Amino acid sequence: MRRFIHDAEQLLPKPLEIAFAFFSDPGNLQRITPPWLEFEILALNDTEMRAGLLIDYRLRIHGIPVRWQSEITIWDPPHRFVDEQRRGPYRLWIHDHTFEARGSDTLVRDHVQYAVHGGVLAQKLFVERDVGRIFEFRQQKLEEIFATA
Repeated sequence: MRRFIHDAEQLLPKPLEIAFAFFSDPGNLQRITPPWLEFEILALNDTEMRAGLLIDYRLRIHGIPVRWQSEITIWDPPHRFVDEQRRGPYRLWIHDHTFEARGSDTLVRDHVQYAVHGGVLAQKLFVERDVGRIFEFRQQKLEEIFATA
C-alpha cells in the first residue's frame, strides 16, 4: 500500500490552551470543513474528547455521499492528538495534530498519512488536489476565527 503525506502548519494568535481547546471540541470540526463537503457529525460515543472517542460523520466527495468513522487514538492535551479513519473512503487516514507554544501564540501542525483506492493515479488526479483545497480552506477559516476570537 503506497502512503502519501500532507503536511501543514499555521501560527494562531492565541495561547496554547485556547488553541488546543478549540480543536478539542468536535463541534468545531464542521466550522473548519469546506461547505462543499456538506460535512455533518452523526454520532459520538462520548461527549468529551479522549483516546477511544469514535466520531461518525457523513460528507460528500465530488457529490458522492460518504460515511466516515474516526477514532481518537492518541490524546495528549494540550500538545497532541491523533485521529485515524476506521471506516471511510481512504484505505488509510492518520491525522496527527500537534500544538506548540510560541510565546503567546500557538503553532499548529498537521501531518496526514493516507492511502487511496486506485493508487497513484487516483492520488494525482483527485485526492492530492482535494486534500490541498481542504487544508487551504481550513487555514483561511482558522485565520478568520482566531482573528476575531
